[in-house]
Amino acid sequence: MAKNPSPARILVVDDDADMLRLLSLRLSAAGHEVVAVGSAEAALAQLDVARPQLVLSDVRLPGRDGLALFDAVRARHPSLPVILLTAHGTIPDAVEATSRGVFTYLTKPYDGKELLEKVSEALALSAPAAAHPHADEAWRAEIVSRSHRMADLLAEAHMVAQSDASVLLLGDSGAGKELLARAIHRASPRAARPFVAVNCGAIPEALLESELFGHVKGAFTDAVSHHKGLFQAAEGGTLLLDEIGDMPPALQVKLLRVLQERAVRPVGASQAIPVDVRIISATHRNLEAAMAAAQFREDLYYRLNVVTLALPTLAERREDIPLLANHFLDKLARKYGKRLSGFAPEALKALTVAAWPGNVRQLYNVVEQACALSTTPLVPLTLVQRALRTPSAQVLSLSEARQRFERDYLVDLLKMTDGNVADAARLAQRNRTEFYRLLQKHALTPGNFNNPAP
Repeated sequence: MAKNPSPARILVVDDDADMLRLLSLRLSAAGHEVVAVGSAEAALAQLDVARPQLVLSDVRLPGRDGLALFDAVRARHPSLPVILLTAHGTIPDAVEATSRGVFTYLTKPYDGKELLEKVSEALALSAPAAAHPHADEAWRAEIVSRSHRMADLLAEAHMVAQSDASVLLLGDSGAGKELLARAIHRASPRAARPFVAVNCGAIPEALLESELFGHVKGAFTDAVSHHKGLFQAAEGGTLLLDEIGDMPPALQVKLLRVLQERAVRPVGASQAIPVDVRIISATHRNLEAAMAAAQFREDLYYRLNVVTLALPTLAERREDIPLLANHFLDKLARKYGKRLSGFAPEALKALTVAAWPGNVRQLYNVVEQACALSTTPLVPLTLVQRALRTPSAQVLSLSEARQRFERDYLVDLLKMTDGNVADAARLAQRNRTEFYRLLQKHALTPGNFNNPAP
């Protein structure tokens, strides 16, 4: 018999109001928080707002059906379990769905006890960070975020941390790959053992082998004593191979052998030494393109890439920028011994809309410079602009965006038709009178788009 499920937020989807009410009552009575909607479209709208730990949906829905809803959920949240409810006539569809990744299906009329058992089983397999929102968050304390994308990523990171699977972290420079690697280590059974990080692109090729695997005395000119490599230093813990995409090809072969044999042979040694290390790799490079160009070994790639976690850029999590900026400001104000209370509203807005090619690392540097130069409790806009030194990404209002799109659309039509209003109106599927009004609205003169033959 399944254990009683821990309380969770469940998104229930059914166009039958009575069934929706019964399901909600049953799940609520078991202690769950229920978000009930009547269509797939409403479910998708609630997905990022409600943040459910489980989706329970009827197969037959108006418009997009339950199977299409599952596909959409899987595309956006691969680890979110889905249970389908099906009538007899749709059982073959439900069986097919389970082969595509649906957790399970239940037939109507459903058995209340079986429903709760299946819900319990599904929640047991969902991400622990999502399923238990009150669990200890110390493992991810260094990662400051309220972004939905980061919440999903951290839930997956916490889940994979419980295993020994190798993890490949993908993301632009400065996105926080090492912070995430440290968080995975802290959430893992290896947390009490060492976490060791090495930047494979920052150490000269001639030294990297010795740094990773160690060397014995006399192995080379400067080897005046035995030296334990980073694999041995991380014994029982986690080794982060940062910028693994920059590792020289010759060392890729030796690393592959270490991963296969779980043993290292120090430079100059005749015997290999067993090692017990969990590997996390990180890179900003496209390793698939590197493999195609014969710059990265395919067999090594599949050894390292058991689980892939991709970090979003800072521009993809803009809701975190004010949170991060104030977090960094508080930290740096203590470092510099300054009494700073925050950013001026205009300064915070400038930070929020900046382009951030350097991601979180760049944000930290910008805040540090502004903090170091600020002479007032509120950091002013001028210091933020000075520190940014990059053009801001313009964020238009909805009205401005519509106006811009409409004008650009009309310009493109006039260019295509060499200023012929009748042809342009026909392409736009508008009558000439209405089309002329649109041209006048945007101060566009058709004659300016004539392109006479030379």
